[in-house]
Amino acid sequence: MRVYLNGNEAVATAVRLARAEVVAAYPITPQSTIVEKIAEYIADGSMAADYIRVESEHAALAACYGAAVTGTRVFTATSSQGLAYMFEMLHYVSGCRVPLVMAVANRGLAAPWTIWADHQDAIACRDTGWIQLYVETAQEALDTCLQAYKIAAHPEVLTPVMVCLDGYVLSHTEEIVDVPEQEAVDGFLPPYRPEYAVDPARPMVFGIGAGPELYPAFKYYQHQAMLRAQEVIEDVDGEFAALFGRSYGGLVDPYYCDGAEVILVLMGATAGTAREVVDDLRRQGEPVGFLRLRSFRPFPVAALRAALAGTRVVAVLDRDCSFGYEGVLATEVKAALQGVPGAPVVAGFTGGLGGRDIRPEDLAGIFRHCLEAVRHRNRGEGLVVSGGWQK
Repeated sequence: MRVYLNGNEAVATAVRLARAEVVAAYPITPQSTIVEKIAEYIADGSMAADYIRVESEHAALAACYGAAVTGTRVFTATSSQGLAYMFEMLHYVSGCRVPLVMAVANRGLAAPWTIWADHQDAIACRDTGWIQLYVETAQEALDTCLQAYKIAAHPEVLTPVMVCLDGYVLSHTEEIVDVPEQEAVDGFLPPYRPEYAVDPARPMVFGIGAGPELYPAFKYYQHQAMLRAQEVIEDVDGEFAALFGRSYGGLVDPYYCDGAEVILVLMGATAGTAREVVDDLRRQGEPVGFLRLRSFRPFPVAALRAALAGTRVVAVLDRDCSFGYEGVLATEVKAALQGVPGAPVVAGFTGGLGGRDIRPEDLAGIFRHCLEAVRHRNRGEGLVVSGGWQK
């Protein structure tokens, strides 16, 4: 069935199709309409779930944690300061290997106070042990939420997933979305029945204390599960494509990367603009390409290296900043390419903070800046590329 949905409605639809059994909700712009729509589904009987209204985002994730360890499929959503308020619980959930799914409608962090989008909120939670998947469209938001439940619950992963969608540009903008049939989703995503769950008939403890002799082992296996998630993300995307005819590349989504001398790397809904710019520059004969990172954690080092092999310059556009250094994605890309023979030069650009428009001419300017550096190199003048900041 093809219907007009915005990104938030697409997420809510996915949660209904996934047959989530517990939803804990606390409103915060721009994600509020996700949990409002889910409340409508529960009220009209089209979704069978317990809806828990809590007093804070911290409590929302705590309620989800408690429900999930009983073997229940759960969901919540948040943004910005709400995600920051959850920070303590993010570590509890991932450390206890609880495979829940949370949508994050990305929004800039205060101060100054803003309701507009950038990626600082989720990026600030990079090291909390959650898988982070960034989507480009409402269709991908729906499909990725379904995939996220399967990824999170994989017995070799057992790791929570954030599905990140840009606030307003994606969360509140409508597009035609292909909504799969419930029977087909049930075939892809069977009921959640974990091996380990709280059960009075089978006592079990979650969140134990551990001394120095045990603590490192817990973190080692948590890290190994995140690394294993790379293959699982690829496999689940392939399985989804076979059933529903839509694939998002798994970890990365390359566009005209083969033979490109300059490749732009970014995450999120700005990808649509980037594709248009690449098409226009290609028509002008410019050797440019684009790489969308779908998975930020786990970071897809091997896939990134393969996609960027042979290019001269990589321009990374961050919608975040690690203040006092540079954009976090730029740092990650540089680290991934460290030691690779013939690795390209990486230039970091920061833009779109606090909802600032990233226009086609902005991206075209980045490409032309990097292409000019390549031409200097071809003239034997050395290859030096400086980044930039959109003020």
